[in-house]
Amino acid sequence: MTFIATLILAFGMSMDAFAAALGKGASLHRPNFKEALRTGLIFGVIEMLTPLIGWAIGLAASRYVMAWDHWVAFGLLTILGGRMIMEGFRQTADEPCEAPQRHGFMVLALTAVATSLDALAVGVGLAFLQVNIIMTAVTIGAATTVMATTGVLVGRFIGPVMGKWAEVLGGVVLISIGCTILSEHMGWFS
Repeated sequence: MTFIATLILAFGMSMDAFAAALGKGASLHRPNFKEALRTGLIFGVIEMLTPLIGWAIGLAASRYVMAWDHWVAFGLLTILGGRMIMEGFRQTADEPCEAPQRHGFMVLALTAVATSLDALAVGVGLAFLQVNIIMTAVTIGAATTVMATTGVLVGRFIGPVMGKWAEVLGGVVLISIGCTILSEHMGWFS
């Protein structure tokens, strides 16, 4: 694989992370660059590790990983998105909207894992090709860090405009990503 092909793959793999980070940023109270970078790094490191794990799983287990990765991603994203939607609706109209300053590590890590399961399957697929898996994984991680950090920063401007609905939108985005992953793997709209 050429560097350009690796770069295109990396940014393609990071689009789900961008969308999820956009929702995460919108649901926070004016996230600063430090929080955006923290989120980006969590997403980036996990997105970097998943193709390496997929590569390590190898050919023997590839059919099992590829048979279930979309269901796991769909389930995790639906649960996390549903939780965000419930939190958004839980606030009443007369209750002040107290957006959190930051998301907990586990919430971000679970979201990152759910959006990076496709990178796990890609890692398994890359085992068939003559690629430098370390360089490819680092490139995917770097692209995801940039995209997720950007997503949180863009979400910062969406959040104040939307108020409490930002968390609901973030939940809808996560569930939509899960449904998209599931429909792509199931071939429903091809």
